[in-house]
Amino acid sequence: MERCEKKVCKKEKQALTQPALLEMYDYPTLLPFQPFSSGGWCGYDAMRPEIMPAQGALSNNDATLLVRHPVATYFALTFTISWVGALLVAAPHLMRGEPLPKMTGILMFPAMLLGPSITGVVWTRIVDGKDGVRDLFSRMFHWRFPTHWYAALLIPPILVLTVLLILKTFVSSSYAPNLFLMGLLFGVPAGYLEEIGWMGYAFPKMRSQNNALAPSILLGLLWSAWHLPVIDYLGTATPHGAYWLPFFLTFTAAMTAIRVLISWTYSNTNSVLLAQLLHMSSTGALVIFSAPRLAAGQEATWYGLYAATLWFVVAVVVKIFSKRLTAKGTFHA
Repeated sequence: MERCEKKVCKKEKQALTQPALLEMYDYPTLLPFQPFSSGGWCGYDAMRPEIMPAQGALSNNDATLLVRHPVATYFALTFTISWVGALLVAAPHLMRGEPLPKMTGILMFPAMLLGPSITGVVWTRIVDGKDGVRDLFSRMFHWRFPTHWYAALLIPPILVLTVLLILKTFVSSSYAPNLFLMGLLFGVPAGYLEEIGWMGYAFPKMRSQNNALAPSILLGLLWSAWHLPVIDYLGTATPHGAYWLPFFLTFTAAMTAIRVLISWTYSNTNSVLLAQLLHMSSTGALVIFSAPRLAAGQEATWYGLYAATLWFVVAVVVKIFSKRLTAKGTFHA
């Protein structure tokens, strides 16, 4: 009987090819030791599906907090790298007890971009192996999808201009939109580098087949909090002074809604490239068109109205696509 069970175990082990193991790796709740139909138990620890890594990833013997919590550790390292980078830029002024010049605040942002991008690539290599890195870069160059999805890139600039023109007409001429075309230079690096991590690594691991809405909202809140070191240097009415908190709250509302829309386009196209472009469109529209002569309170007001219009669009999207954010029967793993 014992010899028979060993033969069964040997056959089962041979049947577990690499593709089969990779498929099984998606189901971490399986028991540590799996009973076979023969009634015996095989104690091949190395074949346990919940801890079998992808090709080139960490081995079972080196299982760490990273492997057990790949999303939480990603955010922890991303925030650490970004915030330490911002601190290093600001350190000379802080050590002298000086207020930060606006240019220093602006220069803190490029240092922060290293966090989500570098961590996204490195964590993909560690957690998902070489195949994961190839898949990440494939999604970053994926542009062949139905062309109507490119129309989503128009949402941020249309809404920004609409809100500012309404406020200019009915509230104050101070809300007249600007046309600072150099603002595009702010959007390109932010969109390209950040989305390597946010949508290339984190979001696919956070969502489920039946719910992409809640993970996208959580990601939006985390994304907004990630901006904290430079929040007083975003917008045109900087520093925000007594209106720092109202501005941060309205900024968070707007960015979380944008993150849901980015997640919506990604879920239907599996394109990190489109996520990068929509992020560029969002940041670029805010820098290019933001009214240049607003008081801090006025800026918080228009950000709040902009956030409300974005959430209206999100509500329409959820009504049509449900909390999956995809057409019925469509899911990109």
